[in-house]
Amino acid sequence: MAGFGWFWDAMGGKTGRNQKRSKQVVAQSAKLHQSIAGLSDEELSQQGRALCADGSINDAPKLLAVLAEASKRTLGYTPFEVQSQAVLRLLEGDVIQMDTGEGKTLVGAMAATGFALMGKTVHCVTVNEYLARRDAAWMSPLVEFFGFTVAHIEESMDAPQRREAYRASIVYAPVTELGFDVLRDQLITSRDQAVQHGADIALVDEADSVLVDEALVPLVLAGNEPGAAPAGRITQVVAKLRPEQDFSIDGDQRNAFLSETGARRVEQMLGIDSLYSDEHVGHTLVQVNLALHARAMLTRDVHYIVRDGKVALIDTAKGRVAELQRWPDGVQAAVEAKEGLAVTEGGRILDTITLQALMGRYPRVCGMTGTAVEATDQLRQFYDLRVSVIPRNRENQRIDYPDRIYATAEEKFDAIVEDIASLHRVGRPVLVGTHDVSESEQLAARLAELGIAANVLNAKNDEEEARIIAEAGDIGRVTVSTQMAGRGTDIRLGGADERDRDAVVELGGLAVIGTALHRSKRLDQQLRGRAGRQGDPGSSVFYVSLDDDVVQVGGAGESVTAHPDADGLIEDKRVYDFIQHCQRVTEGQLLEIHSQTWKYNKLLADQRVIIDERRASLLDTEAGLDALREHNAQRVEELEQRYGHALMVQAARELLLYFLDMGWSDHLAHMDDVRESIHLRAIARETPIDEFHRIAVREFKQLAQSALHRAQETFDTVEIDASGVHLEDAGLARPSATWTYMVSDNPLSGGGNSVLRGIGAIFR
Repeated sequence: MAGFGWFWDAMGGKTGRNQKRSKQVVAQSAKLHQSIAGLSDEELSQQGRALCADGSINDAPKLLAVLAEASKRTLGYTPFEVQSQAVLRLLEGDVIQMDTGEGKTLVGAMAATGFALMGKTVHCVTVNEYLARRDAAWMSPLVEFFGFTVAHIEESMDAPQRREAYRASIVYAPVTELGFDVLRDQLITSRDQAVQHGADIALVDEADSVLVDEALVPLVLAGNEPGAAPAGRITQVVAKLRPEQDFSIDGDQRNAFLSETGARRVEQMLGIDSLYSDEHVGHTLVQVNLALHARAMLTRDVHYIVRDGKVALIDTAKGRVAELQRWPDGVQAAVEAKEGLAVTEGGRILDTITLQALMGRYPRVCGMTGTAVEATDQLRQFYDLRVSVIPRNRENQRIDYPDRIYATAEEKFDAIVEDIASLHRVGRPVLVGTHDVSESEQLAARLAELGIAANVLNAKNDEEEARIIAEAGDIGRVTVSTQMAGRGTDIRLGGADERDRDAVVELGGLAVIGTALHRSKRLDQQLRGRAGRQGDPGSSVFYVSLDDDVVQVGGAGESVTAHPDADGLIEDKRVYDFIQHCQRVTEGQLLEIHSQTWKYNKLLADQRVIIDERRASLLDTEAGLDALREHNAQRVEELEQRYGHALMVQAARELLLYFLDMGWSDHLAHMDDVRESIHLRAIARETPIDEFHRIAVREFKQLAQSALHRAQETFDTVEIDASGVHLEDAGLARPSATWTYMVSDNPLSGGGNSVLRGIGAIFR
């Protein structure tokens, strides 16, 4: 990229002056290392603290030298100069791009320690709990060398364990767990119930995945409530409907619709006059649409798996089971009924936050990834973050072959199998990246027929991922994986212990095969980056068919003339250019979706801040009791004399918080309904986003006052005794259990794809 520094500076990437200065600082640091090496452990630790005594870095070269020497002593790793350069860029608040295998884990730990030396608390944000657990254990000696504490968060932890973990100076945690802890803390009725209190710094691993790809995903906390599951014969009736004749699927492959013929068949089989009558439109039709969505749009081993008699959702961005997540609004129950499983109850939306809003809660965000440059626009637009490209320690030796294009998916599949078999015959290790569980299992089954044993890494066995990935570079290994992004384990040639490294190098290194292009080129690059680690040899190639999703979506309404050979292979530059065009179109669609979604979410995020402030006032002051005293001073005085001031403060707090929280829940549900139909406003020549904002502002103005009035009215009659306020006896119980929704969010889908429902047009 030499000679193009002006371009990357203009785009937000830092390869110009700042990078030159960083290299100068690192060079100075290397010269200081020898003098630092003679210090005792205590002297080295004290010097690190002294260099950041006033909350900022007083001497950057010396601090890098101290961190490098501490890493050498505690972990046995002396960082490369490019790693120290990356540490400096993180400490200055950038997102750094480092190729796979270049040592991001050490870089992150050194930067986190640097922030801790400045007196900052740090959340090291990961994409899954395996990485949080691994990195916290792996890097803890470095952190603890300077007298700081390190901990990690995982899904199985209870509230006391989480509370203790969040007290650490540096906390490694999956982004979803951080988000759900924030949401759960929004339900507390006393400060001692909170598990976390934020942090000064969010240091994000796989930053483009968390900040861009997953930024649209709302984390939704729900409370148990009876749901509208398809009942009686409805699931069986819908199972008999004929595709195309009785129902159709829209062009975006997001929604299923009954035809007139289908509606008549359902009515006949259920023995009712009309699905659309007043008697059935609000109940039976809803259940039929839920069952139809479960049948037509949600596929086993693609969108979910069945494990231990339960439906487990698959996070399609990572190819893993999404723990403790469920679909909303009866969809979960519909899928359970479809699979013949016990149907669980529904839920009430209690609160929601997008990952983008979650990251906005941190005073400072920085991050690292292997593919940041392609996300420069999004990182700059939505987070005001700049990208610094860190050079490799050793030159890249990987060969990236042009895409191999086939006419049909079947011909492409045959070619992939043949390619794997050919590589396997000479003993070269192969890593195959697929897009879903079903595809990975079909490929493994086909290879098994040829006598080739493949290690399959998908949502069904993600707990084995570290072992499977670590051995993927061994002689003769064939590894088939869904979504390699964020897997987080290096593939070493010759196996985890590199015992056969020389033999694998001689064979050409790891061969990476992608079974289809992703909608974002960054995800392709993440898969490619699994080969060629630290200057290793390797290769990558992607297979594409004209049937593939990226071609069908990106090339909608367009066509290209192809002349395949006898095996279906297309070698035509015009077709290759068309495929690249399709991918650029889908990338543009994703950016537009992000931009539009941000506009919808920003106002609700701002309103959430106001709710946070009101909750804080109720939790930390006697504002609740003052409000009740204004309404009914006599009863407050009587109860205070009988049960004491402290009990009344807490009773008032719980009463007002209940109605504030339920009011916010109702507001979210109402705005969800508005957003579901807001695209219709365009028909009346109104701007949907402006109308959404107008309604949101109007409705929110009523929320706090309404909550206050309802709390005051309830206070007149609710029972309060020595044990506190009895909300449950008044039918005002908080949910006894909470769980989370897994939601897709796309405001651009014409049928509606709501922030909370995640499915469109199902209640029409």
